Amino acid sequence: MKFSKNTKICKIDDISLDYAKNLILNNELVAFPTETVYGLGAIATSDDAVLKIFNAKGRPQDNPLIVHVHSDYDVSTLVYEDKDYIKKLKDAFLPGPLTMVYKSKGKVSKLVSCGLDTVAIRVPSSKSAQAFLKAVNVPVAAPSANVSKHTSPVTAEHVFNDLNGKLELILDGGKCSGGIESTVIDVTGNEPVILRSGLVTYDMIKSVVGKCRYSKNTSTEKVKSPGVKYSHYLPKCETALFKRNEVEKAISLYNNAVETGKTPYFMADDGMCEFLKGYNLLKLGKTGEEIASNLYYKLLEGEKIADLIIAFDVVTGTDIDVGIMNRLEKACKRC
Repeated sequence: MKFSKNTKICKIDDISLDYAKNLILNNELVAFPTETVYGLGAIATSDDAVLKIFNAKGRPQDNPLIVHVHSDYDVSTLVYEDKDYIKKLKDAFLPGPLTMVYKSKGKVSKLVSCGLDTVAIRVPSSKSAQAFLKAVNVPVAAPSANVSKHTSPVTAEHVFNDLNGKLELILDGGKCSGGIESTVIDVTGNEPVILRSGLVTYDMIKSVVGKCRYSKNTSTEKVKSPGVKYSHYLPKCETALFKRNEVEKAISLYNNAVETGKTPYFMADDGMCEFLKGYNLLKLGKTGEEIASNLYYKLLEGEKIADLIIAFDVVTGTDIDVGIMNRLEKACKRC
């Protein structure tokens, strides 16, 4: 498919929001920032508009999308909120980086959920996302705004580098603070089930509703959440992932790369980077929140300057590690 859009990056103001609204209501695509990553948005009620998302990204059409709405939007017009614990979760975590998969009322395109009778709904906390969603005032389907399987974008420039020519407008809200995609939970059963880990953790959910579990995400069933079925988050360079006690093995790989004329970089938390002082480094930060915020940014920085990114497991002692490692293990080849 050929694309020939004149892609613009615009700061978020009344003029760009009016422009965005016109595009969305005319079945076109708009990239916009959230607190996690940039999304590639289209009106969720139109098959034609949603199909443009899949085409622009080169995304498999059995990989579901998330529908984004503003904080005042009446979600009950789209889904059945028929579980008592749903209100507790909404009160505790929304707006925020939590997506909930509900039974659908069939108001959005079936392409959004790949034909399933469920739909994933998210209410982002980002002021920029809220401004966009309130301006358009319709449900917006939006995966991450990048070519399928590439590292998710956390700046407007990242979006432009992947999707230039495939959409007219990228709303620039600066660097995303959260860094990894939202936690996705299934709320169609008697207890919430985590389909994809993120910044809203298992412990946080359990503390609010009393019980929670992880999905097994078996390969034989249709997935209800993005980020589960396929390879994701891959930088455009070679990668390797080591356990923290495999430093000597990782250094050997680094030295071999140098000897063959390649430029390797280690990517790790600040503690590991202190140990690796003197080598090329991509520093992720110290805390789980810092590392999550910096992960994609550093992967995308690394692919520009490195032939090989050598990463280490992240162990901060918090439940955020689960979400971080979920992304790292999809982005980097385990050695």
